[in-house]
Amino acid sequence: MERFRIRSDMRQNQKCLAARAIAHVGRVRFGLIALSAGALAGCGANGISGMHGTGVAEVANQSPQEASANLASLSDVVSRNPRSSEAYDTRGVAYAKLGKYSEAISDFSQAIKLDPNNAPAYTNRALAYRQSNRNDAALADFNRAIEVNPRHAPAYLGRANLLRVQGNLDEAKSDLDQAIKLNPENAQAFHARGLIYQREGNQPQAITDFDNAIDRDPFAGAPYLARGQSLIATGKYDKAIEDFNAALHVDNKNPDAWAGLGLAYEKSGNRTKAAESYQRALTFDPSNGLAKEGSSRVGRG
Repeated sequence: MERFRIRSDMRQNQKCLAARAIAHVGRVRFGLIALSAGALAGCGANGISGMHGTGVAEVANQSPQEASANLASLSDVVSRNPRSSEAYDTRGVAYAKLGKYSEAISDFSQAIKLDPNNAPAYTNRALAYRQSNRNDAALADFNRAIEVNPRHAPAYLGRANLLRVQGNLDEAKSDLDQAIKLNPENAQAFHARGLIYQREGNQPQAITDFDNAIDRDPFAGAPYLARGQSLIATGKYDKAIEDFNAALHVDNKNPDAWAGLGLAYEKSGNRTKAAESYQRALTFDPSNGLAKEGSSRVGRG
């Protein structure tokens, strides 16, 4: 998942008030968006300082009343600091996390109007454009973010993911190389680059990148799923089974993880567990192609 970003140079009183509101807005499980832990740094009075993107509430569990209260707090920051680019950027992140992309884009645009060199605001607006299927506008904003700050790693990551889904693998890989150079601890960049190597058939390099992603963020499920797929491709079925199980520990309703587990069991000769896994995948996604094909091969085991 890519992250909406918030500038770290926001004045302390603005940042702490916004952080308390955003901490309740929390993470999102859809699309590409997750809360940037950097937005919460420096507000240690409530134990916020030192968080690394964990411990925040799920949007799915948040009432409309709570969401409105959080936005009201952020709107208060904006009203008291109407010339603050960072205040609009922060509220835009909160809107985006609630799926209100039009409002988010409006706030990011105002942040950019107030500070045309606000690279995080360009990156955030690009991510919101992507969620709105406005990829041309997103690419233009990623380009502009890099233009105003060539060391802004999230813009390279965001642009790379857009280029990757568009099939521009060489350009995407170049951007990911730069993102990793600028921020060697970015698990998402290693995961994204691993997906490119995987697509190119370079499974050993893909596995190395997935290893690096997992080392940096062992609680994300996607790199385990991806590594399991590459391990199957290299004939390491027992290790693949471990990875698919790890992905299922993160999300036990992931049909792709169940289908991958089924294939790993099938390849290792355990048709009974393969059949069970394929059926679990089809329970969550009846149209899952891998599970349908596998189930037809192994039957009831």
